[in-house]
Amino acid sequence: MKRGFSALRDLPAMIWLLAIFVAAFAHPVLPEPRWLLIHLLFLGAVTHSIVVWSQHFADTLLHVPPKPAPALLALLNLGALTVMVGTQLANWHVVLGGAIALSAAVIWHGFRLVGSLRRALPSRFSTVVRFYVTAAVFLPIGATLGVFLAKGLPSPWHEQILLAHVSINVLGWVGLTVAGTVVTLWPTMLRTKLGEGSEIALRGALPIMAVGVGGTAIASSFGLWPLAALMLAAYVLGLALLLRPLVEVARRRRPHGFPAWSVAAGLTWLVGGLIAWVAMLALGGDAEQIHHRFGALVPYLATGFAAQVLIGALGHLIPMALGGGGRAVRAASTQIERGGAWRIVAVNLGLLVCLLPVPSAVRVTCSLVVLLALAAQLPLLIFAIKASVQARKDGTGPDIASDQDKLVRRRQVFGSAIAGLSTIVVAIAAGIAFDPSVLAVGDVASASANVKATGQTTTVKVKAVGMRFEPSTIEVPAGNRLVIEVFNDDPDVHDLVLETGATSGRLGAGKSATIDVGVVGRDLDGWCSIVGHRQMGMTLKIKAIGGQSSQADSASGGHSGHHQGSTDNSSGDSANATYDHSAKFEDGFVARDPRLKPLTTKKNTTHKLTFTVSELQRQVAPGVTQRLWTYNRQAPGPVLHGRVGDKFVITLVNDGTIGHSIDFHAGALAPDRPMRTIAPGESLTYTFTATRSGIWMYHCSTMPMSVHIANGMFGAVVIEPEGLDPVDESYLFVQSEQFYGPQGREVDADKVMAETPDAVVFNGIANQYDFDPIQVRAGDKVRVWVLNVGPNRTSAFHVVGGQFSTVWSEGDYLLRNGGSTKSGGSQVLGLVAAQGGFVELQLDEPGRYPFVSHVMVDAERGAHGFFQVAKR
Repeated sequence: MKRGFSALRDLPAMIWLLAIFVAAFAHPVLPEPRWLLIHLLFLGAVTHSIVVWSQHFADTLLHVPPKPAPALLALLNLGALTVMVGTQLANWHVVLGGAIALSAAVIWHGFRLVGSLRRALPSRFSTVVRFYVTAAVFLPIGATLGVFLAKGLPSPWHEQILLAHVSINVLGWVGLTVAGTVVTLWPTMLRTKLGEGSEIALRGALPIMAVGVGGTAIASSFGLWPLAALMLAAYVLGLALLLRPLVEVARRRRPHGFPAWSVAAGLTWLVGGLIAWVAMLALGGDAEQIHHRFGALVPYLATGFAAQVLIGALGHLIPMALGGGGRAVRAASTQIERGGAWRIVAVNLGLLVCLLPVPSAVRVTCSLVVLLALAAQLPLLIFAIKASVQARKDGTGPDIASDQDKLVRRRQVFGSAIAGLSTIVVAIAAGIAFDPSVLAVGDVASASANVKATGQTTTVKVKAVGMRFEPSTIEVPAGNRLVIEVFNDDPDVHDLVLETGATSGRLGAGKSATIDVGVVGRDLDGWCSIVGHRQMGMTLKIKAIGGQSSQADSASGGHSGHHQGSTDNSSGDSANATYDHSAKFEDGFVARDPRLKPLTTKKNTTHKLTFTVSELQRQVAPGVTQRLWTYNRQAPGPVLHGRVGDKFVITLVNDGTIGHSIDFHAGALAPDRPMRTIAPGESLTYTFTATRSGIWMYHCSTMPMSVHIANGMFGAVVIEPEGLDPVDESYLFVQSEQFYGPQGREVDADKVMAETPDAVVFNGIANQYDFDPIQVRAGDKVRVWVLNVGPNRTSAFHVVGGQFSTVWSEGDYLLRNGGSTKSGGSQVLGLVAAQGGFVELQLDEPGRYPFVSHVMVDAERGAHGFFQVAKR
């Protein structure tokens, strides 16, 4: 291997790692961010490093002269890049081309390894090279399955083949390579001899692990989950054979330095992840359930195992490969070690926190720390290369550490580790500050009403299920201490808040908490504080037998304030926001682009997108800011656009703080699984094929549905009918109602239930097209798609000064090009909630043409805008 810096050897892995961090921050705007991140790591950085360094280890172990193959590495990286571009474009032909190039490069690599084995004299560790050859056999198989996934498969085949694809690539291509390498790399990193029985372990583990990979993939492909669990357990057994001599080495000489600790942490996450994987398969269920469970494991296999092993290995190998003597190696290694203990603690403790049932805001802040800690390796690698070059150039560099230096070093490592721990604590605190209700704190008032305590305790179990508390009424003798054990038996997030301020805190599905109410001497009210849940009837009555009534207590000035951390705005202390219709947007305001771009895809295209649920504050009218629940940080959410026969594969990721779901009216399928509510941090895949044309609504179907829709969780799917007439421009307006809670807070659920909207708007912002009119050229033929998402009111779309030559509503033409008389026209497109259609018109004279809902009170509430028609 060439000593010193090599662009083709060293740069690609660093570029792939840099791309991971860029994609992680840009994920809201990427079509398939989850799989892009995974492919950037496994298919990009890890695969390039495997080919480079496995060849290096093979040459070293077999004592054969190295033969550089720059064309192989170029083909490998080009193939990986092409696969990723194809997945983002949802174009399986591009994926196929990339998979062919990638597979060809790996097959070429495998033949080179076989050639090295044939040329070499017998070697103690030729089995390590056989690990590499076996791994190279698996990757083309995994790539082939990936092409089938990109082309599109029906459920459950999609989920089953996906698990097989991951099994072959992660366990075979990556897992076998890592397993074979660490047997010799680990002792080298610790600067000691090989573990006892290493050769025997290698020979025994390879067939067991290879059979485990193949068996797991085949069984997963056919949904044979018990068999898949058994085969995966065999793989774990083979891995355990290899780990035994590694543990013996670590006992003999304790790991020290960032690279060794990073590899050790990565292998620990691999073992834990494999055990969890076996358990997931052993639990059984349908393909979607297995896929859902495994989806939660993938980030930990990727970040905990693959990223840490890769970064640790590169941290050890690159200084060695740079060469230049002991001083140069030490100079490079010193840079790699900077903040090493902080990075190890921050990454692994951060991942452990994310494994716990913490609020999503805490999970996000800890994930960000993990990402930044991993990203720190990139500049350090660059600094290491510069330090090595400088040391070789002028002969400078650190001396061999003295005992005193080692003592100072140990103290620095301890301090760095404490800093890592502190960083995670701060991240947790930041997440709680972002969503303070998770602490369940507030001013807690007395429930006793000065009643004499009896010294007895009443314990009651309360279950949250189906927007109800069971039981909904609790009777307790006055003077008794009351303890409520709350269990959430619902897929959605719930809590129980008492008027005293005592609360369970938010509970995810299957979670429980205990509320010590204290001595009860008066009637008390309780409710779920999640927005809209109280209005749906999720309330609890505590009756003090022989005590004061809640009405008497209220009359005497008892505490009945709302819990401080609640998200239910119906009785909050802050006044609701109001829309001053004379207010204006600030200079520079730009309305949401209403243009519907022409279709460029062919019929029967597969569209793959990720919808990430997030919560954000946004201006919804001049001077009015609300905290919306959104798909991809948009309200309305992203527009889906296609033809009859197109397939849509939507991955829903819940990064919010409560449960959410999605319901696509454009698909016809049983709602039980794809439309289910998922908890914060979970995801699901919703696949449907457009079989009928129309402009279809999609929305969150979590109860109360009206509240989730009103708070921003809706959007449009436009499936164009065949034979549309050509037009110059197409626009899309989604009409919805807004019910303002306090400034910067969520929707007022009481107003939703009373059907008293503060505003009715097009595309999410009141009167936005008054302040930023839509520019049209005189004489242009215009098509306007309109969808009324409600949740309650009708729409009567009208263009003042215009007449519609074509009206298409709910799947058919009511009027087309003047109808049978050729001179017919229409003045309005009438739509009840969830209906949609389009109109066509031509505006010949320059001027400002208002468009409105002709339910005039709604036009005055904000459903109003202008077409600004200019001369041609």
